[in-house]
Amino acid sequence: MWFSFWRSRDRFTLDELRYFTEQLMIIEVVDDVNKGFVREALRSIAELITYGDQHDSEFFEVFMEKQIMGEFIRILKISKHEIVALQLLQTMSIMIQNLKSDHSIYYLFSNEHINFLITYSFDFRNEELLSYYISFLRAISGKLNKDTISLLVKTEKEDIVAFPLYVQAIRFAFHEESMIRTAVRALTLNIYHVGDVHINKYIANTPHDDYFLNFVKFFRDHCIILNGMVSSTTESQSPEPTSSILSAVDEVEDNLYYLNDVVSAGIPNVGMLITDSVLKLLVFPMLLPSLRVEVSDGKKFSSVTSLYLLSCILRILKIKDLANIVAAALICSIEPPNGFREDHDETHGDSHVDDEKPSGNLNSSNMIISIPSLSSTSCVQHSCLSSASVLRDALISYITSGKDMQVVGSLSLLATILQAKELDESLLDALGILPQRKQHKKLLLKALVGEDTGEEQLFASENCTSNDRMDGEPSIYLQRLKDQYEVSCSYQEVGESPRIHRCLVLDALVSLFCRKNISADTLWDGGWLLRQLLPYSETMFNAHHLQSLKDSYKECCSQLAEEQRGSWPDLLIRVMCEEWRKCKRAIEASYPRKEPKSMLFPTKKSSSSDVILTESSFAAAAMMCERVKVFVLLYQLQIFIAGRSLPDQLPILPPADFCEISRAKSAGLSILGPKLSTEMNLVVSVPCRIAFERGKERHFNFLATSMGTLGWIILAEESPHKPGYGTIRCVAPLAGCNPKIDDNHSKWLHLRIRPPTLPLTETARNSSNHKLKPKLLVDGRWTLAFKDDEACRSAFTMIHEEIDLQCSEVERRLKPMISEDF
Repeated sequence: MWFSFWRSRDRFTLDELRYFTEQLMIIEVVDDVNKGFVREALRSIAELITYGDQHDSEFFEVFMEKQIMGEFIRILKISKHEIVALQLLQTMSIMIQNLKSDHSIYYLFSNEHINFLITYSFDFRNEELLSYYISFLRAISGKLNKDTISLLVKTEKEDIVAFPLYVQAIRFAFHEESMIRTAVRALTLNIYHVGDVHINKYIANTPHDDYFLNFVKFFRDHCIILNGMVSSTTESQSPEPTSSILSAVDEVEDNLYYLNDVVSAGIPNVGMLITDSVLKLLVFPMLLPSLRVEVSDGKKFSSVTSLYLLSCILRILKIKDLANIVAAALICSIEPPNGFREDHDETHGDSHVDDEKPSGNLNSSNMIISIPSLSSTSCVQHSCLSSASVLRDALISYITSGKDMQVVGSLSLLATILQAKELDESLLDALGILPQRKQHKKLLLKALVGEDTGEEQLFASENCTSNDRMDGEPSIYLQRLKDQYEVSCSYQEVGESPRIHRCLVLDALVSLFCRKNISADTLWDGGWLLRQLLPYSETMFNAHHLQSLKDSYKECCSQLAEEQRGSWPDLLIRVMCEEWRKCKRAIEASYPRKEPKSMLFPTKKSSSSDVILTESSFAAAAMMCERVKVFVLLYQLQIFIAGRSLPDQLPILPPADFCEISRAKSAGLSILGPKLSTEMNLVVSVPCRIAFERGKERHFNFLATSMGTLGWIILAEESPHKPGYGTIRCVAPLAGCNPKIDDNHSKWLHLRIRPPTLPLTETARNSSNHKLKPKLLVDGRWTLAFKDDEACRSAFTMIHEEIDLQCSEVERRLKPMISEDF
């Protein structure tokens, strides 16, 4: 019964709330003696009010009766200790976040106490205090709606003249701490999405609209920082750390997603302001000219960075005018700028955003646009990186003769434009990337409404000299380039056939598939784009296209034949089956399989020279996978051109039956292959010695054997209790062992031991997240010592015979693909 005297008091009572309130009321100054109690009282009141909101409404009635909010303000005024300010901000944040009652929120917001705290002169040099303050502002924004937001503004004649919450928050929009920037963005979005007409007018009018302009400048600065990192990667031998580029990419894309969220709020004029700022501060002076102007110093954008940023802007920012104006600019001729504007020079080292607004026009010396006319109506191959004045042609030239990163960037930008729902189809047609099904739909609609040109083109033969003309919609956007952005434009010669541009794009894609210095992944991206443009038939392919693709396919067949007798024939068919499914899924997908940021990380294409120089099975594996991916793509394209549907499985022959007369059968091996610690017959094996550790030589029986496409090198230890039989102790792949008899010791046989599985799984996983470096792997080496020269030669011959059997089975199964004549 003594425990009843020590029962703890119930903290969540009205008496507790009254006690802490009364104690705060009698405090006249907060000093070192009582600051601890004040902090505890503030924390306890927050807990009690939160508890009462969920369990007993009388708690908040006491809160109102005692005017505790006024006491909070008084305590803040008489305190010189930052710890009290910290606790008060935390108390308010907890209360606002956890109060569910609308009545309670209305009471908190209905007096000037909240605005007093918002505008109070806290010492923001204290980072912890700033963090609590921003959390307090964000908590308030989370409770905003059309009713509560009106309690936090000051009005005159129905016009808002002050909105402290918004004004104070955007002061920290460009703070160096990312968590603070994120909180401010969340806060502003909460305000924008309230949808109050008067609030929207306040936000979109001067001077508060400067926030959007400054944010675009902030975004531009980060683009310039990213460009510096990417340029160092592409130009120097000591590239920027991948993690740094990824961080910069994340920042750029986060900024764009925020701008898109702002636009989606539907605030009048804000979308137009953001569009104009992005075009005038970034797209027109920096990105578009850089597509054909090579980088000459650190201040100019590289083509790869420009392609990436344009892809991201069009993919993330869902603004119709922005997408169409950029697409219209791509069919224009742009004179190279003399350089960045003066205020660009300081953006590398400082994230400061000034208040200077972009001028209403662009210097005509920096941006001159004209529409060229083609003198010939035939489909011509553009092969110039240096003289492509039309940006569309510059994109095509990157595909035909650019570096791997430029090819990826150009394909990514074209894919992004193709996927943009905001883009007018006539601009897609002018760019030459209007899909075939949409072309037919467009012509069918023209024919149905009685337009002669539509019916004529719908039933005309598919060739590059059709008389279809560019619709008037591109001219509208070109006129806007001139009138709204004051860019020098000349488009009086518009009227050439969009089919010419379609043929140029098709020429470029066919040329890409025939290039030897481009990675297989990039070729797959080109395959996806081709299937998007021509999903049905071969009608757009001419004889030159067909022959070029066939020649490239035949060359791939020759390379695949080399792989059948290379270092990895045992895994060749498995890899082909996997890549077949992946390639089919990739080129038939609705969207590209890679994000635009992949173009910023160069991929090294494996070549036969790498294998010869390193004599490594790992280099051979990378080259084999690369060749397989190219072969599979070209094979699938041949099927597509032939008008056939792609089979789900690789069209190869089934495995042959198990041979009754073989070394594997004589050794008594299972049909599943050799297993460690199992018994085998030593009748066809050759005795040998090997030392896996220095000074520890062991005796084994050597056997090379194959079953179908698989093959093994086996070392078995002779059983002391069962003569003629042994236990399998070591198993290694037969393929790629490269047997060689030692030049000075004819009884020694050197073998290269490669892994039993492809060493690319972990490497691929690491490269996919761009953060982990792949491990450097090396082949194993065995040196077997036989009792005499004859035994060594016997083992050498055995290896070659079994490898020949293994490779012959691989050739037999793949023969239908390699020998097929399309």
